[in-house]
Amino acid sequence: MHQKKALVLGATGVVGRNLLRHLVSIGGWEIIAVSRRKPDVLGSYQHISVDLLDRQQTGDMLGRPLGVTHVFYSAYVEKPNAEDMVVPNVAMLANVMDAVEPNSPQLRHVNLMHGTKWYGNHLGPFPTPARENDQRHMPPNFYHDQQDWIAGRQKGKSWTWSAARPHAVCGFAVGNPMNLVMVIAAYAAISKALGLPLRFPGTEASYRALYQCTDSELLAKGVLWMAETSTCANEPFNITNGDVIRWERIWPRFADYFGMEAGPRQHIQLARMMKDKAPIWQRLVAEHGLQNIPYQDLVLWNYGDYVFSTGYDIVSSTTKAREHGFSEFIDTEKMFIRRFDELRETKIIPRF
Repeated sequence: MHQKKALVLGATGVVGRNLLRHLVSIGGWEIIAVSRRKPDVLGSYQHISVDLLDRQQTGDMLGRPLGVTHVFYSAYVEKPNAEDMVVPNVAMLANVMDAVEPNSPQLRHVNLMHGTKWYGNHLGPFPTPARENDQRHMPPNFYHDQQDWIAGRQKGKSWTWSAARPHAVCGFAVGNPMNLVMVIAAYAAISKALGLPLRFPGTEASYRALYQCTDSELLAKGVLWMAETSTCANEPFNITNGDVIRWERIWPRFADYFGMEAGPRQHIQLARMMKDKAPIWQRLVAEHGLQNIPYQDLVLWNYGDYVFSTGYDIVSSTTKAREHGFSEFIDTEKMFIRRFDELRETKIIPRF
């Protein structure tokens, strides 16, 4: 078997961290994790600290004979406006490839991490279930630009590319608060500390619409499957848990888990209403011996507002992935409970 060496970009994010953890656990890979700070993942891998927006630094640190065979690209720069995200996110990818490709004759595959925003779910209702060959929406969308860029770069080369399109990736990464599991868990813990029932904080339309999630471990398996399956060459794939939920069905289960009453739905702006709750969280940290993660790094409440205000179905077809051989699936309700358990065990949230 040929030696496999993975370059994991964005290794401290929810996607990159859990891919790194999966690669470490399965063995058979040499691994280089790339991120500004070292991931909190135990195991054998090399860490390189790089600012990927800095072309010179990226070239200095990654433009060496590293022996890379697979590039897993999940780095990402957030900006307030979609039009401002295209240039930096394409530039980072270009900086990486310009450094790595000329020095990696063994390179076999490059995987890009995208998402359901490819289909315009952030703009309003869109055709569902979304399929990989659906027409694009009106730009800008940096996912489109990145895929066009890598497809153009790949022409005539021996390596191939793929792109994953998950939705609402659920896992955990310290300092990466855009995580739906953490939004729900922290909201529940603070509500309970205040003696409140667990009320769904979103709109009625969102409460009743179909929604989908992707477990970070399942996503890691899907990404490796794309990278090592020849029929996946130069193709995008939707990767989700394989089922759909309605918050109205699953929310009472969350209340049961946290030992709370499931209160009536009440639409609030989490970003505004939870802004002053840091003292409550610090009290919970002290009382329950939790990890002392700064409140502002714990949860991105704006992300919760975004998720819980979408009043239309968000569903992607996973038929293409199944037809190509990826049959993994996870029950989303069980995934949330397992992830809440993990947050308790690692003392991120209290065990009331």
